[in-house]
Amino acid sequence: MTTDLHAERTQTVVDIVISSRAESVIDLGCGSGELLAHLAREDRIKRLVGVDISMQALSEACELLGCDSNMRNGRISLFEMPFTRPDDRLTGFDAALMVETIEHVPPNELSLLERTVFSLMRPGIVVITTPNQEYNVLHGMRPGAKRHPGHFFEWTRARFSAWAGGVARRNGYSVIFGDIGVADPLLGSSTQMAIFSVQNA
Repeated sequence: MTTDLHAERTQTVVDIVISSRAESVIDLGCGSGELLAHLAREDRIKRLVGVDISMQALSEACELLGCDSNMRNGRISLFEMPFTRPDDRLTGFDAALMVETIEHVPPNELSLLERTVFSLMRPGIVVITTPNQEYNVLHGMRPGAKRHPGHFFEWTRARFSAWAGGVARRNGYSVIFGDIGVADPLLGSSTQMAIFSVQNA
């Protein structure tokens, strides 16, 4: 909701990727490419892929990322497609990111997302951030209002925890949760986060 929160969220996710020692990262729902641009500054990351359903957003990302040079050396790729459908080009990554993305997925496609990301793509870590619906009142929002007209839902912390925990159990991941933004003692933070780590057999 604020520039400070947006910057904190971006930096938090970048820090998680760096600490995971990932060398290949896919941003699912990359939008105009801001997160990819931050990650591109890290020399350790050898391969970056952005996926979005908006060609306009991908055009903006391409401009921001300097795709002409980066695509020639194979470091950055951008794909216009839904990430709820299997595609071989989306496999083999160390880390997958869904930052303020899952709430844009129709609820009846969440099972497709789970299968594609956690079963077929199966990256080493998956980072998901999403609005905390309980915190909306502290943003001055009326009951039932959503932060963006493109959001199909905004989950409470309990609902997000239940969904993420189920995904982890069904697919052989562990999951831990975190807050991004100033925390209220009763309502939590504006952004909630789940970090999934694959469990080796």
